[in-house]
Amino acid sequence: MAVANYTDKDITTLSTREQMRLRPGMWIGKLGDGTQPDDGIYTLIKEVVDNSVDEFIMGAGSVIEVSIENKVVRVRDYGRGIPLNKLSDAVSKINTSGKYGSEAFKKTVGLNGVGVKAVNMLSSSFKARSVRDGEAREVSYAAGVEQSDNWEQDVKDKTGTEITYVVDEAVFGVYDYNMEYVEQRLKNYTYLNAGLTIVLNGNKISSKNGLLDLLNENLNEDPLYPPIHLKGTDIEVAITHGTGYGENYFSFVNSQHTTQGGTHQAAFREGIAKTMKEFFKKDYDPSDVRTSIVAAISVSVEEPEFESQTKIKLSSKNMSPKGDVTVRQFIVDFLKQELDNYLHKNPETAKILNKKIADNERDRKAISGIQKKARETAKKVSLNNRKLRDCKVHLTDVKNPRKEDTMIFITEGNSASGSITTSRDVATQAVFSLRGKPLNSFGLTKKIVYENEEFNLLQAALNIEEDIENLRYNKIVIATDADVDGMHIRLLIMTFFIQFFPEVIRQNHLFVLQTPLFRVRNKKETIYCYNETEKQKALKKLGANAEITRFKGLGEIKPTEFKEFIGENIRLEPVHLTKNDPIHDMLEFYMGKNTSDRQSFIVNNLRVEADYVDDLI
Repeated sequence: MAVANYTDKDITTLSTREQMRLRPGMWIGKLGDGTQPDDGIYTLIKEVVDNSVDEFIMGAGSVIEVSIENKVVRVRDYGRGIPLNKLSDAVSKINTSGKYGSEAFKKTVGLNGVGVKAVNMLSSSFKARSVRDGEAREVSYAAGVEQSDNWEQDVKDKTGTEITYVVDEAVFGVYDYNMEYVEQRLKNYTYLNAGLTIVLNGNKISSKNGLLDLLNENLNEDPLYPPIHLKGTDIEVAITHGTGYGENYFSFVNSQHTTQGGTHQAAFREGIAKTMKEFFKKDYDPSDVRTSIVAAISVSVEEPEFESQTKIKLSSKNMSPKGDVTVRQFIVDFLKQELDNYLHKNPETAKILNKKIADNERDRKAISGIQKKARETAKKVSLNNRKLRDCKVHLTDVKNPRKEDTMIFITEGNSASGSITTSRDVATQAVFSLRGKPLNSFGLTKKIVYENEEFNLLQAALNIEEDIENLRYNKIVIATDADVDGMHIRLLIMTFFIQFFPEVIRQNHLFVLQTPLFRVRNKKETIYCYNETEKQKALKKLGANAEITRFKGLGEIKPTEFKEFIGENIRLEPVHLTKNDPIHDMLEFYMGKNTSDRQSFIVNNLRVEADYVDDLI
């Protein structure tokens, strides 16, 4: 094999602008097209709003206006306004900030002087305007390159900062905003900052009860007891329990939603278990205390440290640079005192909690023997050869830098499994093959996970038995045929996760693979269509005489074709759980034993479009 030349010409130095536009993932995480709540377009909104919230935290400006129209994002606050002489530097020069140890900002989240610069560099148009004491300055940019710089005198506008931008499709590709995602992010700011009002497209968002409002907003079932709400200096928590499995946490640092937790969430989990054990004077297993918990925690930390620029996991060990109080000790001590006091003052809640923990303990012990046997079974069967075709990125270390790229396809049938296995990226994509339809797990206890071979091996492949943080793949993708049987299998798999591992869904790990229903082609071009509308557009482009193929199963798609659908052009439909989803009622209706009711529903609601009839036959 010939060795390529490597000379001085191969060494390149990029400017900050060039580097941000070439490698945006380093600064804002993934790009995405707006279909996922952690896509880059929402991170950019966060970076701008963070600065406005920091103004509020420092006592300036109680209203923030946010508008999104025709992809133009505008954020206007009424804080102190960026100092005019430094406005251009503040929005365009990396590592320029008023938050490097300054008394002007404490316990804020924007610390690195990066966020708004990334917004500037990654926008096709960007404008920043600051008003201070009747004077204003406005600077504008295109893809990070300055276009104008104007000063104004005798300005009557209120003091504050306004940022307006349009995300650059040359970097992000085609995208669109999901306003539900935007609204939820903005609601989180108001939950964490009493007195703050955010106006989104003319609609006011505010919160009177902080994390208590957040918890009630996100409960999708009636809690076992009224949520416990505790507040102290630099800390606020809200706690309750439901009836399902798993643990559900909403954790925040200085108004930043730490979706991957960190030192504060770990301390909270430890403190909850320790306080309960001491209060009830019983040596409860921590997992029994925390099973079914739904809780929120917010802490304020001076100069917090995060694992990355996206700030979704706290790494700080101390509450301040002085190092006199650790995050762990601060949270554990707070819970030991305040939660213990609450339980003494509210014996009815304490009684319900004690019963719930005891029930969890009983259930765990009842399946402990089955768990041991199931683990032995999982070891004895040749998992990698029989069910799981793993990827080459072994994720024994959760910090593996390629974990974000990994996914596992759950599919059924030899032909479908074979197509995906042959077409996949073996470095990051794994395949788990089901044998026929899985068991309907609705209404069953977790004991069935260990007694049922399919569920036992799936759980082992995902590595989620002990803790969701051990999940080996970032995306779990349900890949089933586009027919009645395929839809049924999809529902059965979803039921499994909703019933036993809802946190997989809540943390945005579960998806459904969208595969084309039609292939439209002529001698010159082939177009794959995912719905009837796309098919009609393809026919219009290629002509009415084009050949149309209707795919009914994954196995019908050749591996050479399939590669396109699970590569860069993959379409994934996220599975979501929200407070508005009556989970138990839905599962009861669709997966319960009321066969006649479902049959009547189908008959009464069946609609078959004439254009589809020939394709479906």
